[in-house]
Amino acid sequence: MAVAAVRAVATTLRRSSGFLGGSRSVSTSGALQQKFNVPPSGNDLPRPGGIASMMRLPVQNDTQGLDACFVGIPLDIGTSNRSGTRFGPRQIRTESVMLRPYNNWTGAAPFDSLQVADIGDVFINMYDLKDAVKKIREAYSKIVANGCKPLTLGGDHTLTYPILQAIKDKHGPVGLVHVDAHADTHDQMGDEKVAHGTPFYRAVDEGLLDCNRVIQIGLRGTGYTDYDYDWSRSQGFRVVQAEEIWYKSLAPLMEEVRAQMGDGPVYLSFDIDALDPAYAPGTGTPEIGGLTSHQGLEIIRGCRGLNLVGGDLVEVSPAYDPSGNTALTAANLLFEMLCVLPGVQYRRG
Repeated sequence: MAVAAVRAVATTLRRSSGFLGGSRSVSTSGALQQKFNVPPSGNDLPRPGGIASMMRLPVQNDTQGLDACFVGIPLDIGTSNRSGTRFGPRQIRTESVMLRPYNNWTGAAPFDSLQVADIGDVFINMYDLKDAVKKIREAYSKIVANGCKPLTLGGDHTLTYPILQAIKDKHGPVGLVHVDAHADTHDQMGDEKVAHGTPFYRAVDEGLLDCNRVIQIGLRGTGYTDYDYDWSRSQGFRVVQAEEIWYKSLAPLMEEVRAQMGDGPVYLSFDIDALDPAYAPGTGTPEIGGLTSHQGLEIIRGCRGLNLVGGDLVEVSPAYDPSGNTALTAANLLFEMLCVLPGVQYRRG
């Protein structure tokens, strides 16, 4: 059977079965065989159609057989300013219908070599933050125990703390690439030890991080003191303030980051407020003078070659961006994270 005919039959099967992910293919003998899940094209399934999963991938309720997964955490009870990040995962999935399976610049083709699905949202307690954190840790312990690399749709930044707890149980202390307008290194907010401004203090306190392999990129804004970032530096973190990288390509910085991280396990946490509000207004604690969207791409693409064990994209609050562009940007950045996971094949580059 000619290649064109194979593609035509495969397309017909997807349309007739209604299956979203295109996880079945047809061999030249006409027999059905399993292959990696691939997001359907707009020609096979109209973009407004189907279940609103991440990239319209298949949805499953566990990580069996998966190399990586997209998972949502609809959390916003750890926020200190504008709420609404509980709706972030849903809106990111909605905007992700525009994503296609191949990275035209880097050559990454993650669906050629990784089995990926959307495993839905963590069932959290929407009224008790400490219990929500406990449930997140339990859920991620199961994910990482199965060897699956989670890419998380947030949700406020509190969620990174229990994820790092689960990852430490599997991998030991990890390096961290933290992209954010804020350091999130408070010991407490008000009377609370756990909130979206405390995850990395808690992570250091519990030995979750390899502190000499931590970098914070994009910090900026007004402060409470003239030593707001001193605690990070005193722990061994490298701090790169936004003003240091205005108008610059971040490729040279990321070369330094790769050398800093070495071969050890690394986690990537990207707060959407790292980007300037011109690019991402839909967030709870915006700060002017931020990174551009292309600098965000450079940071994530610069993580290629790192031993990434997971990542998150947090603090998307859709109500503050009726255009949907903040969530669209978040969806694209999550795809870029998928493209730099270990084991991804590159068709070129």
